[in-house]
Amino acid sequence: MVRYLARRLPSAVAVLLLASLLIFFVLRLVPGDPATSLAGPDASPEAVAAIRHSLGLDRSIPAQYVAWIGSVATFDLGRSYVIGGQISDLVVAGLVNTVVLAATALVLALVVALLLSVAVVVWPKRWLTSLVAGFNTVAVALPPFVSGVLLVLVFAVLVPVLPAGGIPPGGFLSRPDISAQYLLLPAVCLALPVAAALTRFLSESLRTEMRQPYVLTARALGVSRWNLVSRSALRNALPTMLTVLGLQTGQLLGGAVLVEAIFAWPGIGQLIEQGISRRDYPVVQVLLLISVSVFVLVQLVTDVVHAYLDPRIRIGGTS
Repeated sequence: MVRYLARRLPSAVAVLLLASLLIFFVLRLVPGDPATSLAGPDASPEAVAAIRHSLGLDRSIPAQYVAWIGSVATFDLGRSYVIGGQISDLVVAGLVNTVVLAATALVLALVVALLLSVAVVVWPKRWLTSLVAGFNTVAVALPPFVSGVLLVLVFAVLVPVLPAGGIPPGGFLSRPDISAQYLLLPAVCLALPVAAALTRFLSESLRTEMRQPYVLTARALGVSRWNLVSRSALRNALPTMLTVLGLQTGQLLGGAVLVEAIFAWPGIGQLIEQGISRRDYPVVQVLLLISVSVFVLVQLVTDVVHAYLDPRIRIGGTS
């Protein structure tokens, strides 16, 4: 496993370096000047030039990149141009809220996918298969900004049983029952497309396993479908499920940007939106790089776990 991980690390580092280059240089193509925004519309050219010098924006683009990546490597994220404060403080505050939301949505998606996938394989009734297929179609077809608005309209306006947005005023740990109410709508909105994708892939993997010779032999010996699915087929389908789960986790983080905007959730997505709209380059750079880093880390962990479950990958990776 160590040798396999060592072979995977260089490609992960190369992806992060390439991503940092793209993030830094593409952001410089966005119209607008942070120095002009900070100075105000009535500022003199001398004042704008002074602000550009204090921010280091008068240096060449490659020199700015080297200075920025060096600071990030030493965990010195710097200060925000426009939003204000240390970027590390802003990131920590937003990251906690986003992780809580994404983790809740991921748990919901996994539970729904496991229940539906096992149900359609253990009890292959036509009505149940059609019902699950319809759920998958609707969950994938509806974008988060549509499903989010519908959830707010139904459960916060027409039948006002849940908050329309925001986070628990006393924190997530002070009142778990209140926190669950604030989390439910945005977590469901974020989990729907992920649950649909996981359900589709897991159910197909389970159906493939149920056609294997060992399953047919066990069925001939009188073993029930439930025992075969729960004790054998589900375990053998996990490697494929983990690969899809890693991809969907990245999708989950990307969808959090829209969901946080709909439900006024003060997380990383809302912070990215503020940074882009205000031309706050340092904040946007760090947040995008963190997003890519999380995605790469999830993929790396997924590959390692996949290799642990399937020795063929591990042996191939060390040859």
